[in-house]
Amino acid sequence: MAKLKIELVRSLNSKLAEQIATANSLGLRKIGDVTVQPDNDQTKGKIRKIVHLIKVTEA
Repeated sequence: MAKLKIELVRSLNSKLAEQIATANSLGLRKIGDVTVQPDNDQTKGKIRKIVHLIKVTEA
């Protein structure tokens, strides 16, 4: 199964609580945090919520 490498590149300060919770559910808490997630619909939905805060690449 394909994997996505997700990196938090913008701060979570003054963002909506829903966006902060989404980032935390992906394991992203501080700028520079990187996580590898499966490429599925659930992960893609989370990415869409915070696309302006992260950088996504194929892992």
